[in-house]
Amino acid sequence: MKVEIRQAVPSDRRILRLIRQLDDYQSKMYPPESNHLDSPQELERSGAYLVGAYVDADAVGIGAVKCFGAGEYGEIKRVYVEPGRRGCGISKMIMKVLEDHAAERGCRSLMLETGIHQKEAIGLYEALGYRYRGAFGDYPVDDPLSVFMEKTL
Repeated sequence: MKVEIRQAVPSDRRILRLIRQLDDYQSKMYPPESNHLDSPQELERSGAYLVGAYVDADAVGIGAVKCFGAGEYGEIKRVYVEPGRRGCGISKMIMKVLEDHAAERGCRSLMLETGIHQKEAIGLYEALGYRYRGAFGDYPVDDPLSVFMEKTL
């Protein structure tokens, strides 16, 4: 299987389908106050770098990074791979492209928020060198369903 990771736009119907799948997945596991999902419009407004993972013409995964300040830090958002495509290394490929983009933009570190029930995602981030940290940005410090991680680039 040949996977291509390339920049995407949130308005692409293939990407929107994956964003909706991720929203549905998250809403089944967490209450609304613990879902910190950027809408497609927010991704565009914020200047997030969004990528899609494609097998042939099908989008099978997504991920985004938002850079803040003058290279202060970046935030990983919306990493998702369709259930039938998991276990093939696609999420690692997405993360590599996002990390490289953030480094090129001058980010010194990357942070992320994920949920406590997403054990596979947490394992991926640990394997990629992310370490646990406290809440950052506008995230509530007392949400017991959130996990915060950071990696120095």
